Amino acid sequence: MSVIFFDIGATLADPRPRPDGSLALRPRPRVLAVLDGLSAVRKGVISNPGTAEAAVARALAEAFPGRFTDPALVHWGVKDSREIFDRAVAATGGERADDCVFVGEDAQERGFAREAGMRTAAHPVFALAAAEHRPVLRARIELRDGQEPQSLTAVMDQAEAVPVEVVSERLVLALVTTRGVEALEDAGFTVDVRGPAEDLVVSPVRDDPPTR
Repeated sequence: MSVIFFDIGATLADPRPRPDGSLALRPRPRVLAVLDGLSAVRKGVISNPGTAEAAVARALAEAFPGRFTDPALVHWGVKDSREIFDRAVAATGGERADDCVFVGEDAQERGFAREAGMRTAAHPVFALAAAEHRPVLRARIELRDGQEPQSLTAVMDQAEAVPVEVVSERLVLALVTTRGVEALEDAGFTVDVRGPAEDLVVSPVRDDPPTR
């Protein structure tokens, strides 16, 4: 059984101060749906809150109630070496490092996680794929005559697919899994797979919809 750890800032949520001075976390697009789809999977956090650990912990519980309930899987600290990732694996209760996934937008941090033996994903949408040893691919998605950008957005929002760059109104560069490719092709879009995504160069992954 895999354990999936998430970074917070720019991966799970964006921080924002409240008028009373407290901290709130605003979940990023699609994150709540991803987490709910992983309800049967053990989930944790590896994140650096700086000096605001207590405030971030409270904000995490408020933003994601019932999603991160095992305190042994919540790890606070800097991610400038493999150390915190080794500690996270050790706290799983016997899971192998290769059965653990770290999801984070920062390529260097993912590199340290891989040094610790973990698998990685650059975006929460690909967390399950990483847990199941399925690759993420680079792809060009073309809209045919009569297809609207909004329809592509709707399909991608329900698939293992994340837009990276909007080249034009008819062409979007994206990261996808084979399941994402199937969903897009079933919806009538032309998908040209260009090979596996090199994990160290796909960050940051943008959440912009494929419209101008």
